[in-house]
Amino acid sequence: MVEDQLALLDKNINEFWNKFKSTDTACQMAGLRDAYKDSIKTFSEKLSMKLKEEERMVEMFLEYQNQISKQNMLIQEKKDNLLQLIAEVKDKKQELEVVTAKIQDLKEEYSRKKETISTANKSNAEKLKRLQKSADLYKDRLGLEIRKIYGDKLQFIFTNIDPKHPESPFMFSLRLNEARDYEVSDSSPHLECLAELQENVRKTNNFSAFLANVRKAFTAKVNN
Repeated sequence: MVEDQLALLDKNINEFWNKFKSTDTACQMAGLRDAYKDSIKTFSEKLSMKLKEEERMVEMFLEYQNQISKQNMLIQEKKDNLLQLIAEVKDKKQELEVVTAKIQDLKEEYSRKKETISTANKSNAEKLKRLQKSADLYKDRLGLEIRKIYGDKLQFIFTNIDPKHPESPFMFSLRLNEARDYEVSDSSPHLECLAELQENVRKTNNFSAFLANVRKAFTAKVNN
């Protein structure tokens, strides 16, 4: 636009020069001079207006550019926040999956232990039932009484051992431990050989012989 105005100015100067060459009168020169001044003034005003408009356009462009830059910064900030939120959600999802897997493993382990305990309890109950039956067979012969006491134990009470005091009790306690082995304790009077008898019945699983041997040990203690 500035180049167009300069071209127009050059044109006006040429026209003035041509008119100046074609006349010799002072009046015509004055008219041409005034016309030239008016033309220069008009051109200057138009050029000034164009420059002001262009300055305003530059200012508006810079302002728009600044606003766009701020908007881009806000968009980038929101994008970063969104990416961070997505990453956090992903981490939480992974943590939840890990916790869920651990809970499932615990459930399965609990189920296995529960089944094992249930099987062990059934086995122990059957074994104690067989012990009770075996003890009943020898109750009259050996003067034996069996009681169930605290701690899932059976208390075996012998009588008719001491000839001087046939009603005197000789007793011990028995239970099945976690390995389903016989565990003998609390003998009264104390028997030094009780641990050996316990080991023997674990190996042979012959409980009848074990009861007979315990009675023999009590009898021997009385005789001694």
